[in-house]
Amino acid sequence: MTELSTESAPTSIDFRALPKVSLHDHLDGGLRPSTIIELAAAAGHELPATEPEALRQWFQESADSGSLVRYLETFDHTIAVMQTREGLARVAREFVEDLADDGVIYGEVRWAPEQHLTQGLSLDEAVEAVQAGIEEGIAAVEESGRHIQVGQLITAMRHADRGQEIAELAVRHRDKGAVGFDIAGAEDGFLASRFKDAFTYLAENNFPATVHAGEAAGLESIQDALVHGRALRLGHGVRIAEDIVVEDEDQDGESVHMVTLGTLASWVRDRAIALELCPSSNLQTGAIAGFGDTVEDHPFDLLYQTGFRVTVNTDNRLMSGVTLSGEFELLADTFGYDLEDFLELTLNAVEAAFIPLEAREALADYIADVYGDFLEGDEPEA
Repeated sequence: MTELSTESAPTSIDFRALPKVSLHDHLDGGLRPSTIIELAAAAGHELPATEPEALRQWFQESADSGSLVRYLETFDHTIAVMQTREGLARVAREFVEDLADDGVIYGEVRWAPEQHLTQGLSLDEAVEAVQAGIEEGIAAVEESGRHIQVGQLITAMRHADRGQEIAELAVRHRDKGAVGFDIAGAEDGFLASRFKDAFTYLAENNFPATVHAGEAAGLESIQDALVHGRALRLGHGVRIAEDIVVEDEDQDGESVHMVTLGTLASWVRDRAIALELCPSSNLQTGAIAGFGDTVEDHPFDLLYQTGFRVTVNTDNRLMSGVTLSGEFELLADTFGYDLEDFLELTLNAVEAAFIPLEAREALADYIADVYGDFLEGDEPEA
């Protein structure tokens, strides 16, 4: 059993100044409201609001319902304006620029090409359009004197039947921007085993996969993602905490929290299978409803303190109204995390990134050096 600490150390940090790694961020969930309005007008798509701030508010209010199904409905409007080469490229370029503005130096952007074919694009053309936009965004960031790396996570929709086709698409683009594979969409009732042949194909081609699991469904979904999805990371994965028991014990007259892990939780932790936790989104979609209804009830700290490879992510920046810096600040305010905690969380993300070992080592060295400067006295104050 593991003893939990209850200490907190609130701190004041300029989180945007910290170098960050983003592993779970959806392309169709991070558009600028002004871009949606412009692209919708060109496409003849009707929106619930036509002023940027009003549209932003609509997305956030609609997403903050406690229902993953309602949350996913908001994507009808973003996907509708991402059906052309120009639309996809623009959204991808701005996505990269917005990440860099938030201090992200490595990001993986996930999206489902099969949802972007209504205007005649092929799957390959859609991937190429997004890659062109990513490269334009990287070039713009470089011109500003900063640096960012971004790779695509090619995603299949788990309720559809194109898993094998999308897996082959991802492998085709492995040297042209694609760094991994994912399945997303309605999790409950659609286990990873539906695509087990596709996951076998990916494994045979040594192509990594992360799987949405442990968000709208529980331990069975996680188990299936590991067995049939061969997941190296769990998208969200927050409900792995359902396999953890926390008990109060009296030690020398003092009550302490003791933690016992079930076999599935132990497997995930002991093998350092990364959890792509998204604190605000997990609250909004009801993923943590079994633990409570406030961010203080999120099992993030439980998982972090018990040694899971926890990472911090945004999921959908538009719908949740968040940035990665904002999620860092939320965790600091909620659990008292300090710079050393955020360094560990960021290095967790580096270790889980779908890039070669040498690239991860270089990224980790850079991040450690920057944090080292802050910890020695040049800490960025808010």
